[in-house]
Amino acid sequence: MTLGFTPVGKRKIAVHVVLYCVNIIVLALSARVNLFQEFFFVADLFPLGLSIATLVILTVMLALDFACKNSYTGRPQFEIGVFAVLSIFWLSFNAFSTSRWRHVPMSCPAGADAVKTWCQDVQALKAFVWIEWLIFSLTAYLTLRYTISQKSRGNKHILRMPLSRYSPFLKNDGTMNYIRNSGFLTFSDPKL
Repeated sequence: MTLGFTPVGKRKIAVHVVLYCVNIIVLALSARVNLFQEFFFVADLFPLGLSIATLVILTVMLALDFACKNSYTGRPQFEIGVFAVLSIFWLSFNAFSTSRWRHVPMSCPAGADAVKTWCQDVQALKAFVWIEWLIFSLTAYLTLRYTISQKSRGNKHILRMPLSRYSPFLKNDGTMNYIRNSGFLTFSDPKL
């Protein structure tokens, strides 16, 4: 196994890398659109700001998943929450920006090269922000569905370990180091 990742973990990392790549494309396109408009319109600034925030969040999550064997940011409850919140932000900002870009024609004018390039960049940005929202939504939904199905099958350890190292065949026999031991658990119940 690569770095101790299970098959589930490898798929999760692959989805994170796809999200990372799509987010870099959105960042590049929104930077080009904003440079042409000189960072004036809010509809153009929303994808830029949100893609920067998303890039930071994804970088931290991926780095901690590779660096720490028991990263809390890799657990399903954390990932579902983060991806659901990012999905809501992308949906709301995309709806605002797309409504503001409705005057940009689908077929770009054959005039000046700079205007044509800007128009093509806006059209590409429109497509990629919705692709990113779709990937975030599907990732949150599929992670939630997988977590619920594994928990209902009796694999309760899915909530106590990162998804990148999760396997349904691991059982809590006391040898797993993903369970936090507490000194309070060693005391017997008080007698009243």
